[in-house]
Amino acid sequence: MINIQLQVRPAGQQDYQALSSLIFFETHAHRHLDWRMPLDWLGSPYFWVLEDEQRILAALACPPDPPGVAWIRLFVHGGAVTPGWAWPALWEYARRDIANMGGAQVAAIVRQEWFRRTLLESGFQPMPSIVMLEWLGRPALPPALSNGFRLRPITHADLPEVARVDAEAFGAFWANSLDALTRAFSIKTSAMLVEDAQGHAAAYQISTANAAGAHLARLAVRPDAQGRGLGRALVADLILQMRGRGIERLTVNTQANNSASLALYQKLGFNRTGEDFPVIRFDVGGSYGS
Repeated sequence: MINIQLQVRPAGQQDYQALSSLIFFETHAHRHLDWRMPLDWLGSPYFWVLEDEQRILAALACPPDPPGVAWIRLFVHGGAVTPGWAWPALWEYARRDIANMGGAQVAAIVRQEWFRRTLLESGFQPMPSIVMLEWLGRPALPPALSNGFRLRPITHADLPEVARVDAEAFGAFWANSLDALTRAFSIKTSAMLVEDAQGHAAAYQISTANAAGAHLARLAVRPDAQGRGLGRALVADLILQMRGRGIERLTVNTQANNSASLALYQKLGFNRTGEDFPVIRFDVGGSYGS
């Protein structure tokens, strides 16, 4: 039963156990697809809980990473409240807080229909979906590179330059921060860099292993180096690596409207799996009510 004791407040480390239990036991939980667990963000900006007499009923986390882009990393609610109560209470507070801190693009990659409906009813706008493709042991093209380019493994020291390539290739909304790429690198099964003739990073890929095979987690080519086959060389090299390890399934995600990426992967033997994930966004301006 909803009563006047409901309140929203910032989450803190003291909430870890209560939130962990809420996430574990509740089926209505949205988690972002990335390399950090939702509770890793405790203590970050844009993480709130809805509670009733010190009992946490729901939580929302959308910390800005990179700055200005706040992906919804967590939304969970318990059985004592419905999404129709929990989301508006948290979102109203969140919008005001985000606006007061300068605004941000708040977005989610949605895997559950109930959450998609909840966001759309709150004024979020749909964007092109993320689609999944897979390679299942087909022959690969040779990883040939144009003259002046060199392929080598990524080292930890390369990561700041890798992050710059990522930001230039994807723009602010889709870019991964240095912290995110460092976390991906720490669990890599493969991470390769293409250097140009001056020794600067021109393209890279980071891939991770899973129970079904491997996943090409990130592929980026610097804009001024695009169209020279660098992405194709990286994926072809990755396929050869995976085949050498006996891995016969490789997956990758890309935007449904990214025709260049889709054409590249399909040329290399990837096919759509039929899975797609809606992307939904709300732009919160720098003053409340915008």
